[in-house]
Amino acid sequence: MIKPRLILALLLLLPAGCSGIFNPAGTLEAPKTPAPTATLVPTPEDTPTSPGVVTLEIWLPPQFAPVDGSPSGELLKKRLNDFTARRGDLRLQVRIKALDGPGGLLDSLTTASAAAPLSLPDLIALPRPMLETAALKGLLHPFDDLIDNPEDPDWYDYAQRLARLQDSLFGLPFAGDALVLIYRRTAVPQPPATLADVVQTKYLLAFPAADPQALFTLALYQAAGGNILDAEGRPILEKDPLTRVLAFYDQAAQAELAPFLLTQFQSDDQSWDAFQKGQADMVVTWASRYLHGQPEDSAVAPIPTPDGKYFTLATGWVWALASPHLEDQKLTAELAIYLSESAFLGDWTEAIGYLPPRPSALEGWRDASLRSFARQISQSASLVPSADVLPSLATPLVGAVAEMLKLQSDPDTAAQEAVNSLLSP
Repeated sequence: MIKPRLILALLLLLPAGCSGIFNPAGTLEAPKTPAPTATLVPTPEDTPTSPGVVTLEIWLPPQFAPVDGSPSGELLKKRLNDFTARRGDLRLQVRIKALDGPGGLLDSLTTASAAAPLSLPDLIALPRPMLETAALKGLLHPFDDLIDNPEDPDWYDYAQRLARLQDSLFGLPFAGDALVLIYRRTAVPQPPATLADVVQTKYLLAFPAADPQALFTLALYQAAGGNILDAEGRPILEKDPLTRVLAFYDQAAQAELAPFLLTQFQSDDQSWDAFQKGQADMVVTWASRYLHGQPEDSAVAPIPTPDGKYFTLATGWVWALASPHLEDQKLTAELAIYLSESAFLGDWTEAIGYLPPRPSALEGWRDASLRSFARQISQSASLVPSADVLPSLATPLVGAVAEMLKLQSDPDTAAQEAVNSLLSP
């Protein structure tokens, strides 16, 4: 009898010719998808493993679980079926775990590594922040010696950086996301391209001004030419580009286009909720918000920047290796490569509502307008700064933005204070 459990375990028994039963924050906030329900099939605890059969275990968060009959779920199910159909001595066991918290992906990986190494997954889907943490803890193994072309050029620049840490390739990207502008078509005839345009449109712009990562402000600062690292790799802020960004916030606040209320928004969910309730006609949010469902009476555009040149911050998900066994790593790397191939990623990302990390994968999207937009965004995207840099930058930025929106300081003074905060010993 299969025992009830918090973790959904699914086992694919897929000899050639047979079909198995197999039903997308951190900085990446995935679409809010309910945890899937499914009839469990036998797990290794219930079904003896035949001699010579290799079992690979995959850990996924609920939004990627191929168990709900969705188009993306069916595509992933078929892809896994096709992989196992190549050989009769392979089974894939898939466990669905919460994204974060106790019993979540990173927590379970940490616990298993310390207390039960035999229960470690072979392949695990991780967002960039968790990839960084897990790799630095020694919980993951690099792909460098397991794939033929670790420098494959068929990745967007942000995606290449997404999978790397300390000069090693710790993942294969399979889903991307980036900051975009979503606006109400009936209210905003033309989306603003520059920060000056935002002020001139006279439409409220929602964004999480108190976001502890300050991603929108950081994107504007980098778009203005601001560096985030000095020559020695230490976090820095530069006064002139930051002053330009803070001047925008000051002007928007004085024009009542960026109200004090925004300083209470700490998350993407809060600003998105304000947009949905009609409290704002434009919102800075993740592309997946739009791609996942294309909300009624809405359109999507690049975020406005100081000079109108395309720039945004991006993040994403990768397949990572957790098994310490070399032989299993080789087969798992083969599976990860198969799940990261262009044709599949094109179909799957379009179905689930994420940006494909490969330029060639995007060519498979059927919607020409979305394909053009996704290309525009992906080509202009820079990876969200790493976890060892981001907090140092975000703290002074959040404080400076709050001062602007509350009209408590001027841009020049607030910018200098933010710069000085990183220069202090």
